[in-house]
Amino acid sequence: MDDWNRSLDFPALLNARDLGGHPTVDGARTRRGSLLRADDLAQLTEQGLRALLDYGVETVLDLRWPEEIALEPSPVAQLARLRYESVSLLAESPARWRELGGGCAKELWNCTVLERLQPQLRQALATIAAAPAGALLFHCVAGKDRTGLLAALLLTLADAVPQAIAADYAASTERLREAYLVRYADADRSAIIEAVRCPEEGVYNMLTWLEAHGGVRAYLRQIGLSEVQIARLRARLRAP
Repeated sequence: MDDWNRSLDFPALLNARDLGGHPTVDGARTRRGSLLRADDLAQLTEQGLRALLDYGVETVLDLRWPEEIALEPSPVAQLARLRYESVSLLAESPARWRELGGGCAKELWNCTVLERLQPQLRQALATIAAAPAGALLFHCVAGKDRTGLLAALLLTLADAVPQAIAADYAASTERLREAYLVRYADADRSAIIEAVRCPEEGVYNMLTWLEAHGGVRAYLRQIGLSEVQIARLRARLRAP
């Protein structure tokens, strides 16, 4: 699905990419330079921060929990050139999040989140809808679960083909696995491999779940987004 051409070289991020360039069901491509996804910006080197600014990022949406932000403050939060927003996604508490994530198979995890954490998803999506038109980057820690779900919803709204949405979601596995095995060399190898696994089936099951609930637009209306907000979100990845 041409994923690697969307890779962003923001040292020392592992999982940064542009959501543009994905094929859509009507033969178009999603817009480049509008929505970016990434892992924790606290990892950025000075070179990486310059690269992010040079790419044209104007807004950063930090999806991490307050505890995570306090531990690793964002290097972009005080930059005058950037608009920094923080919306904790899956944020009851780290323990509660682990309970939610562990209570079902990874292949069904996205569906569980769509069903049970609608107010948080509404807030995150409303923040994106309200942001200025320039490039917006959203991220969590690894950039795979919270970030991956949000990316999949936005690509679905933009009518990206299911295979492209699934491939983008699953790409985090390859991007993180070897680096995490080195970074956490003292941890159980099989646990690391499972932790970074982002199965394509998770997206296909999410799409089936959305269809059973009237489609992605109906779902977004159900969680409280207006038609104007939905249109703004779609316009992020589709040319007018």
